[in-house]
Amino acid sequence: MDFLESFNQSLFLLINADPATPAWRIQAAMLAANRLILLVPGIMAAAWLWGGEQQRSLMLKALASIAVALFASYLCGLLWPHPRPFVIGLGHAFFAHKPTSSFPSNHTIIIATFAFALILDRRRAAWGWLALAGAVVVGTSRVYLGVHFPLDIAGGLALAPVAAALTAPAWRRAGGPLTAAAQGLYRKMLALPIARGWIRA
Repeated sequence: MDFLESFNQSLFLLINADPATPAWRIQAAMLAANRLILLVPGIMAAAWLWGGEQQRSLMLKALASIAVALFASYLCGLLWPHPRPFVIGLGHAFFAHKPTSSFPSNHTIIIATFAFALILDRRRAAWGWLALAGAVVVGTSRVYLGVHFPLDIAGGLALAPVAAALTAPAWRRAGGPLTAAAQGLYRKMLALPIARGWIRA
């Protein structure tokens, strides 16, 4: 474990930016680290509002997978708490962050789990691989900016396919009724914009 921690810290210091880093690089990394994740709920909402039943079912399955992954992440933080780099005075942090357990990275988990839900669907696999590349960019940016260790990102990337795979068989059994129930509620709550053709029924 000492070797692994030493490796983790050494790799972090290789990736982490320093005060001499050009401001444009820091801003680009900030955009990736904190804003790219917003594409996940945006894509999910768009697929629901303007997609068909298949897309809606897939988005609900992805949401369920993310919930499973975040619960597993919570358990990891509870059972194996690990300080963030700035908590132990290592490297440079470029934005304020709560001193919560760093392992694994929730930002990475959310995007990567969404990605694997698409990959396992196969019909959307190409988009899934693109989303997975986005998860790597987000995770690396958070190391670069000093709020995560490299192994936090690796942990998130490893946990994501497990959560997506565990959710898949349960969704095959319960996905149809849950999607139908969610669509029924959606059609009642948003009947007016549906009637006006702004969104799909």
